[in-house]
Amino acid sequence: MNSLSILDIVEDTTVDGPGFRTAIYAAGCPHRCRGCHNPQSWDMDNGRRYSVSCVLEKIKEAEFANVTFSGGDPLMQVEAFTELAMQIRSETRKTIWCYTGFRYEEVIASPRLSQILPFIDVLVDGEYMEDLRDESLRFTGSANQRIIDVAASLLRKDIKQLHLRADGYTVASETRTSGDGYYESAVLDPEGNFAY
Repeated sequence: MNSLSILDIVEDTTVDGPGFRTAIYAAGCPHRCRGCHNPQSWDMDNGRRYSVSCVLEKIKEAEFANVTFSGGDPLMQVEAFTELAMQIRSETRKTIWCYTGFRYEEVIASPRLSQILPFIDVLVDGEYMEDLRDESLRFTGSANQRIIDVAASLLRKDIKQLHLRADGYTVASETRTSGDGYYESAVLDPEGNFAY
């Protein structure tokens, strides 16, 4: 079983994705973005070691909160975060958002990095770029970052972005609903449920 180097676990946060979330802040980041709000996360040794099962139990304790992997960059520890995501999927109904400084195109091209994709719902990709900072954006720090619907992107072999409305609702350019059904411009409520 893999272990994780974790800076912090924050319960009931509302800034790392829609609704209440348990955010797992990974230690270790190769990107070292200028203006990073969390530079202590760059060094893997700044984290504390947790077993995947210990982190899973903390996640399960927050019955109504979904999950966000952030950091640092969780993909620096992709094997352990993939194991955690797989267990979250098999033992809960929680959605998983994952933030990374890698671009989706880099992740999908790498057999190592892409192993997590089938087990997460949303990938927020791209390095933070201080000159593109935009405080009006929800759940991203700079305008180059994208909020990507992973399942739709994998199925269609093309990037499918989610666009968040000011009222907390999400407009999905293309979203899987059930079976082979898709709805163009589906609307999701702040908890990620369909609001037709």
